[in-house]
Amino acid sequence: MSTLKQHLVELDAIHGVSGDEERVARYMNEYIVPVVDEHYADPLGNQIYVKKGSNPDLKIMLSAHMDEIGFIVRHIDERGFVYFFPVGYHDSRMVMNQVLVIQTETGLVQGITGGKPAHIVTAEEAKQAIPLEELHLDLGTKSREETLALGVQVGDYITFDRVGQFLNGTKVYSGKAVDNRSSCAVLIEVMKRLQGKQLVPTVYGVASVQEEVGLRGASTAAFDIQPDVGLAIDVIFAGGTPGMDEKVAPIVLGGGPAIKMYDWTPSNGHGNNVPKKLTRRLIQVAEKNSIPYQREVVLNGGTDAWSISLAGRGAVSGCISLPSRYIHSATGVVHLDDLENAVNLIVAFVEDLAERL
Repeated sequence: MSTLKQHLVELDAIHGVSGDEERVARYMNEYIVPVVDEHYADPLGNQIYVKKGSNPDLKIMLSAHMDEIGFIVRHIDERGFVYFFPVGYHDSRMVMNQVLVIQTETGLVQGITGGKPAHIVTAEEAKQAIPLEELHLDLGTKSREETLALGVQVGDYITFDRVGQFLNGTKVYSGKAVDNRSSCAVLIEVMKRLQGKQLVPTVYGVASVQEEVGLRGASTAAFDIQPDVGLAIDVIFAGGTPGMDEKVAPIVLGGGPAIKMYDWTPSNGHGNNVPKKLTRRLIQVAEKNSIPYQREVVLNGGTDAWSISLAGRGAVSGCISLPSRYIHSATGVVHLDDLENAVNLIVAFVEDLAERL
C-alpha cells in the first residue's frame, strides 16, 4: 500500500468533529514532525509544521483542516434516547437510519438514528426529511440512568460510524470523513516530499481546526504566520453522476485537482476571488510538469483560503481542491489519482516559488 493510500484510510477512520480534533492531530504529528524543522501548536489547536527555506521572509502556508462534520449530544430523555445538534452543515436526508458513534470520556458508544416505520408514516411526512432536531439516537438503553452509565454526557461529540473502502478494486475511495482527511493525507505527503529539498520559501504546513463551523482555525494560524502566499487544500463537490447538472458541478472525479478561481457564499459573505497572479502561476506549474488539473468556479462554497486571505495584513491566497462525490454525508468519495496529482502540483509550486507574487 502506498503511503498516500495508507494515510487516507487511516485518517478517515479517526473520529474528529470540529472542536475535537486531538486524535487527528496526534496522527498528523506522528508523520510530519520527523520530517520538518519545527513544530508548534497554537491555543486553538492548529498544528503548525515548519520547513525552512533559504528566505525566512518568504512564507507560504499550506492549510488542510482536520475536522469532520458531526453532531453533539444536547439532551438525554427519561427513556434513554439521545438528541443532538449538528456540528457543521448537514443534509437531514443523509442522517436517517445511520449508525452513529458517541465519543465519551470513557470510550465509544454506538447508537442508531430512528424514526417512524414506513407503515405508519403519513403521505405528507413521507415527502419530507425529518429535521435533525427531531431525530433521536437509540442506544438500546431503557432509561436516562442506563445511558449515563455508558458514559454518555451532554456535550459529547458524535460521528458517523462507517468503515471506509476502495470500491471494487478501483482507486475510488469512500469514507465517512474524506472531507477533509483526504487533504490531510495530501499535506502529510507534501511535507514528506519536501524533506531534504533546497527551497527558497519557508513552508508552514498547517493542520487546521474548526473549518466546518466557520473557517476558524486557519484564521488564527494565518494571523500568527503572516504568510505571503496561502493555499488551502480541501474537497470540492464533483459532478458526473446522475442528477448532477454539469453547469452546476463540472468538476469530475479522477480529472485531476481543481485550481480554484472563485468561490462565494452570498448568505454569509465568505469567499475568495483568487488573485490571477496566483492561478496563473499554478496553471503554469501544472502544465510545465504535465500535471492534470481542472479549473474551479463555485457558488455556495468556502475554504480556509478565505480566512488566510484576510488575516493580518492579508495574503495572496487560493485553494487546491480534491474532487469528491457525495460530500457532507457518510459516504464521501475521492479518487487516489487526484490526491497524488495534488501532491505533485503543490510540491512543484513550492519548488518554483522564489519571490513574492
